[in-house]
Order: sequence, then C-alpha cells, then structure tokens
Amino acid sequence: MSTNEMTSKVRELKELKALADELAAEIATIEDAIKAEMTRRNAEELTVDVYKVRWTTITGTRFDTTAFRKAQPDLYGQFTKTTTTRRFTVA
Repeated sequence: MSTNEMTSKVRELKELKALADELAAEIATIEDAIKAEMTRRNAEELTVDVYKVRWTTITGTRFDTTAFRKAQPDLYGQFTKTTTTRRFTVA
C-alpha cells in the first residue's frame, strides 16, 4: 500500500470513528429518554407497537480480585498468568 493510500485509509478511518462516536452519543440520548419514561411510569417492561422494551435490574456476583490480591498476595500470584496482546491506535 502506498503512502497516499495509507493516508487515505487513516483519514477514512478517523472520519468513520467520528461518525460512530456521534451515533453512539445519539443512541445513548434516545436510550436515556426511554429509560426516563420507563422510570416515570415505574415500569421495567413496555410494549410499544411491535417492540417489547425492557429495562430490568440485574444482580450479579463478581470476584473481587483487588481485595483478594491484598489479602492473599502469594495465592493470587499462583493463579495469575501474563498475557500478551496488541493494541491498535491512531493518534
């Protein structure tokens, strides 16, 4: 790929990411409006036209690795592994 082609691709990528950010913000705004209305109606589920909208409370349990690492550092070290990944960024 030539330098000009690479530059074009990077510019296109940046533009698309900017559009994606704008869309994500718009999506969040619409979701927040729907959630606010559901809160106002005190409803976890609504049927709107052919759509079923749910905003439910989920309770989960997760392992607190930070507390475990502080309380049992030797044991924590025995059960951890190092991984290697690659990160792609455009600045």
